[in-house]
Amino acid sequence: MRPSHIARGGQIVMVDVSHKKVSTRTASAQALVRMSARAAKAMREVALPKGDALVAAQIAGIMAAKQTAMLIPLAHQIELSSVDVAFSWHDEMTLRIEASARTAARTGVELEAMIAASAAALTVYDMTKSVDRGTRIAEVRLLSKTK
Repeated sequence: MRPSHIARGGQIVMVDVSHKKVSTRTASAQALVRMSARAAKAMREVALPKGDALVAAQIAGIMAAKQTAMLIPLAHQIELSSVDVAFSWHDEMTLRIEASARTAARTGVELEAMIAASAAALTVYDMTKSVDRGTRIAEVRLLSKTK
């Protein structure tokens, strides 16, 4: 079986989805960000030198999801119906970021959800690095998708 992104002549191509029906598609992804107790406390108290990391990360995630086709070479540009980025504490020093995306399209939104979670995690890293150079993104993964 030939890979879907390689044409008969060997050139790279975007997959043709024109034959697929438009349907509601959703996806959710998560990222975990581990940090020191000091950084977690500063984040909870909105006392980081750069400001409220959660607000910045939420905006970054949403903006990044909207740019997925610009970041992933063969991704389709799709109209997003919604993108949500939410936060919870997995444990005292691990922030859980969950991003979800929704569209009515011919292709899925799992990349958009994963990009949103990733950008939010990178923003948390950027916002906490002045307090904790050891902050690390531990995991980014797809949680669910529907089509």
